[in-house]
Amino acid sequence: MPEAGALSEFAVELRDVSKVFGDIVAVDHVSMGIRHNEFFALLGPSGCGKTTSLRIIAGFERPTSGEVYIDNKPMGNTPPFQRNVNTVFQSYALFPHMTVEQNISFGLEMKGVSKAEIARRVGEVLELVRLPHMAKRYPRQMSGGQQQRVALARALVNRPKVLLLDEPLGALDAKLRKEMQIELKTLQREVGITFIFVTHDQEEALSMSDRIAVFSKGKVLQIGTPLEIYERPTSRFVADFIGETNFLTGRVTQVDGEFAQITTNGGATFRGRAMPGVRAGIEATLSVRPEKVQLVEQPDDSVNCYEVVVRSIAYVGSDTRVVVMLGENRIDVWEQNTISTLDPNYFFKPGERAWLTFKPENALVLAE
Repeated sequence: MPEAGALSEFAVELRDVSKVFGDIVAVDHVSMGIRHNEFFALLGPSGCGKTTSLRIIAGFERPTSGEVYIDNKPMGNTPPFQRNVNTVFQSYALFPHMTVEQNISFGLEMKGVSKAEIARRVGEVLELVRLPHMAKRYPRQMSGGQQQRVALARALVNRPKVLLLDEPLGALDAKLRKEMQIELKTLQREVGITFIFVTHDQEEALSMSDRIAVFSKGKVLQIGTPLEIYERPTSRFVADFIGETNFLTGRVTQVDGEFAQITTNGGATFRGRAMPGVRAGIEATLSVRPEKVQLVEQPDDSVNCYEVVVRSIAYVGSDTRVVVMLGENRIDVWEQNTISTLDPNYFFKPGERAWLTFKPENALVLAE
């Protein structure tokens, strides 16, 4: 372990951190390192421990056990205002009686920064968030997206090493939220500091983050890039929480290198990538994404090929979403509409029989 204060690859590190509130374990022995200049997401459902972890990093909560390191320095009982981090909340918490520039400059004034330096730094961050023309306005005169940019500017003007964002886009409507996702990621690249972003929105985390920590019941189940989290989830919870997937339960009958064979409870046998903990004889789950499954009119000689019955179809423009039944098991199939056609015979119809197929490398066998 490097000495405290020595150079570290991590801007923030949690080492075996736990937080207990009475009988509730909010954070359960969490260890993770967040790199310098990284956009890092804490993702999970409500009550999973992600916001408590963020508050521990900020200093608003003290860990029951374990330690937080910022720039490889243990924070111990260091109060929030002495940590080189700033937090942006979902509510923005702007002062309604102050103008935009007064809101942004407030923290600098409390620190005794000179007026000339305050004016220069406020001007810089207003340019950065593209709001120089609104310096004299009050929060009530601005849209939600503009208020969010002011909250970001107020945090960035202090030049923190780390910016903590607690569901900062949660109060915005869907269209504006999409726009602000792009702007926030662009802003992070421009300022070149570490962003730690709490969200329960899977698509938001996938589209914005360099890496993601998936939380459940106070624990971190998996840390990885968006590609790793989506394509190689290591547990059923992560596979189910990130995107859409099909699950077929059964028993592992064979493990051959990186692949495993599973016989489902309905009697069908499939091959998929063997994930950690998978061995012959155990109960397991086959996970395959709807977009990885194909429907064909005739069977082929592939290992994962079974006859199914089409139950319903839904044309949604970019793809057609087909529900098929393999015995008692429902399987969703998303077929991309690569051919532009008005011919109704091009699509499968409810009640028709078809053959379902997918490549073993596109399916995962997960230990229960």
